[in-house]
Amino acid sequence: MGDARLITIEGLDGAGKTTLAVALERELNGRGIDVQLLREPGGVDASERIRELVKDPRLQIGARAEALLYAAARAQLVEQAIVPLLEGGTWVLLDRFVDSSLAYQGAGRELGADAVREINRFATGGLTPDRTLVLTLDPALGKSRSRARALAADRLESEGEDFFQRIATAYDELARGEPERIRTIDASRPAQDVLASALEALTDLLAD
Repeated sequence: MGDARLITIEGLDGAGKTTLAVALERELNGRGIDVQLLREPGGVDASERIRELVKDPRLQIGARAEALLYAAARAQLVEQAIVPLLEGGTWVLLDRFVDSSLAYQGAGRELGADAVREINRFATGGLTPDRTLVLTLDPALGKSRSRARALAADRLESEGEDFFQRIATAYDELARGEPERIRTIDASRPAQDVLASALEALTDLLAD
């Protein structure tokens, strides 16, 4: 796929993923890099429809169905948008990817990382990010930030403290397991400091 890169941003709700993604897109564009920002679940029409389902607090969705819905949305996004962009030489900046499912469904829903990893390997055709930035944050602070946005909590955001603690622990374990791909960033700091750390974590990719 040429010199194009896939960069993913991960972390708990309220960690500032979207804020970082927008700032990073602007920074990379300013450096002359053709970059496209996408989000998960979503990014293309079919995946946005699935997003409405999995976020809807009025729906009862089982853990396995939830994992499969996220994988289905991801499969469509990879096929319809991510792979064509990368093949065309465009960098892709993605707000969440497979690691989210490993953390949220594998650990949070206690389905196990191996099962969730397998369905996502099928969904993505084995596509792996060149770099993943994990924004680390105390779950209580993340929930406080989410509430401060004054938006109604979605189906996952309404879960209890144990759920989010399992997710935070899972992200830590993922980062320890793949230090070359995954870089952690302290998301409790000001946005400009988080951006600076993100750029530092991408130094080798930007130099290629």
